[in-house]
Order: sequence, then structure tokens, then C-alpha cells
Amino acid sequence: MKVLFRESYEQDLGLFRDNNQKFRYFLLICLAVFLPFILGDFFLGEATLFLIWAIGGMSLMILVGHTGLASLGHAAFLAIGAYTTVLMQTKLGIPFLLSLILGGLLSSLVGVIIAIPSTRLHSIYIAIVTLAISILVDDIIVLSESLTGGVSGIYAPKIVILGVEFDRYSNIDRLYWLVLIILITLVLIYKNILRSPLGRAFIAVRDSEISAAAMGINVKKAKILSFAVSCFYGGICGGLMGHFSTVFNNETFNLLVSINLLLMIVVGGLGSIHGAFFGAAILSLLPVFIAIIRDGISSFFDVSFYSIPGLETFIFCLMVIFCILYEPMGVNGLWQKIRIFWELFPLGGKTFFSKQKSFLKTDRLK
Repeated sequence: MKVLFRESYEQDLGLFRDNNQKFRYFLLICLAVFLPFILGDFFLGEATLFLIWAIGGMSLMILVGHTGLASLGHAAFLAIGAYTTVLMQTKLGIPFLLSLILGGLLSSLVGVIIAIPSTRLHSIYIAIVTLAISILVDDIIVLSESLTGGVSGIYAPKIVILGVEFDRYSNIDRLYWLVLIILITLVLIYKNILRSPLGRAFIAVRDSEISAAAMGINVKKAKILSFAVSCFYGGICGGLMGHFSTVFNNETFNLLVSINLLLMIVVGGLGSIHGAFFGAAILSLLPVFIAIIRDGISSFFDVSFYSIPGLETFIFCLMVIFCILYEPMGVNGLWQKIRIFWELFPLGGKTFFSKQKSFLKTDRLK
């Protein structure tokens, strides 16, 4: 196992642990860039959806995984970002990238407005507030039929940047690269936030509000800023999701989406950016994986298997139960154990994989 000796505080604040980690991320980005030359249109579309879900996972990870605030209505902020982005393009003629940023900013503003009175509440009460906001946003979308299309939905125009079109059906490779660039940018911003005083304040509030206040951290301000950053990421995710779906309505961002986002980061691993990616991979690729297995069994045994409604949700819920009972740190925690086990091999034993207790907040500010 490689032991790293810190010689300065700047090393502890670096984006990467060492040069080896930097090289691994470089190889991963190179693989992602060249993926359109390897995959067909269908699987490339699924890869694009995975990248969009990863942005959504990072959005909720900021709020839940790094600040300790529960949310059951995060899809409302995705909806605000999606409708704002599309309406600014169609009604005002604003370019896509600017519309996307403005959609994220409007979602962030709404999140701040909600957070100001809600930060006095704790745990389940904040979750109930966000759930109520989700239902309220859904009703507003339906009632504002002249603007949002109501239950009939709204059509997202083609993305055009500098005369180049990005469309899911005609040139999915361009759309994939666009989403990849946006994702990498957001990951870099996320990493820089976490290593800044603001990010450390988020984690301090998550671990103990009393201790954070004793260290001079403004707990209420940290929670409000966490909502702001989280909802901005949610608005960006919603804008990309709306264009990926081409046509969407209020049901595209219903309560099930909020629950899927929450389950996604729980399975992936709370408190880690990697957890958002692991969870997004499971959520987006699980239906494809099940379909491939079903078709393989059907062709091998020459029998017909019909799609079972709710099978993906059932398997996903089983994974959530498994993580809660046996691996609270999710897939990311299991991956870290496996990685360190092989680095220590043969010194590591089976007790290395014993159940790891997850973080539990025990004290709150009254």
C-alpha cells in the first residue's frame, strides 16, 4: 500500500490525491471521449442518460450526502430548470447554453427562497417541506397550460451552438460530447467547492451542527448555500433531461424521480462524488442489463419472456435494503474496501469486509 506523506497544507487541498490518481482520471476521461467510436446509437443514448443522471445525483449529494439535509421533492427543481431552459429558448430566443445557466439560477433562487424558512426545521420536516414543494410545482405546471403545455407537455427545440446542432436522434454523438463537457465542468466546480471553506462548512454541519456553530460556522447560512448549489445543479440536470426527452410534461419530473434520485445516492454511497456516479450507473443501466439477460435466456432456451412491470424498481429496492443492512456506505464504500484489500494483500483478512457503521447525526441546534 502506498503511503502518502503530506508536506504542506496545499497538498491536502489538491484536486487529486497523487499523480497516479490524476493519471487514472485522465484515462477515464479519454475513454469517455472516445466512447462514441465504440458504441452504437442505442448504447450511446443510454450513456448520455447516465451522464445526465450523474449530474442529478451530484445535485442531491450536495444536499443530503455533504450537508445532511433530507429532500423528497428534488424533482421539482429539475422541472423548474427544464421548463425555464425550454421556454427561454422558444419564447425569448435565448441561446441554449445561456438558457441552461439561467434555468439553473432560477432553480437555485427558488431553492434559496424555500431554504430561508425551512432551515429552522430538522430531518423529516425538511423532507416534508420539499415533498410539498414538489406537489405544488406539479400543480403549477398543470394549471399553467398556456405556458407549459399542461399535461400535454412541451416540445424541446434542437440544441444549436455556433451553428452546430445537437440532437438525440440525428447526432447522438454530439449530444453525448456536449453533456460530457458540462458534466466534467460541474464535477470540477463540485470538487473545488468541497475543498473550499464553504464545502468544509457543509461537512461540519452534516457531522454536528453544535460543533460547527462552536467553530464559528454560520449554520443557517451554510444550509441556505447548500440548497442554492444543490438546486443549481438540479436545474442544469433538468434542462438537459428535458432536451434528452424531447417532449416532456409534469409526469416527467414526478415524485418517483425524486425517490429514484434519493435511492440512487444511497446505493451509490452517501458523502462521495463517486457515489453519485455509481448510483447513476445502476439506475440508468439496470433496465438495459435486465433486458439483455432476458433476451439471452429467451434465445438460449427458446422460450418467450415478457417484460415484468416494476422488475427494475423491485431489484433497485432490494439493493437499497442490502446497502442499508450490510453496506451503509453503498457501492462506493464496497469499492474502497476491495481496493484497499488488494493494496494490503495478503495482510488483509475477511474481517476487513465486516459491516461498516455509517455516519449518524446525534446532535442538532435547537
